[in-house]
Amino acid sequence: MSVVVGYSTKPEGQAALTAAIAEARLRSTSVLVVPNTDADDPGAHAAEFEVAGVAWETRPSSPEGAIAENLMEIADAEGAELIVIGLRRRSPTGKLLLGMHAQRVLLDAGVPVLAVKGD
Repeated sequence: MSVVVGYSTKPEGQAALTAAIAEARLRSTSVLVVPNTDADDPGAHAAEFEVAGVAWETRPSSPEGAIAENLMEIADAEGAELIVIGLRRRSPTGKLLLGMHAQRVLLDAGVPVLAVKGD
């Protein structure tokens, strides 16, 4: 069992990573980091995992346009107990529509999903 996190270098991705580390500590498990794109390298956060005492690995980034599907497939294949995703703040009009990838994960994931807001 592990915690799977969708990661990007944006504030919502950083918030998701922080929440995933906290959840992994609570659950005494590891974190599987799934970058949204090839440019989203979580390596800069290695010290955070070390300080928290949480083991972590990365998985391949999502093929273009398949972020939600990739995240859910990895969670299913790895027997994850939780998926963590980050949400960005939206304008009043934007609040009517949740982000496409986040909505797919929230509605279709086979495991619980924790959605956190970025700073």
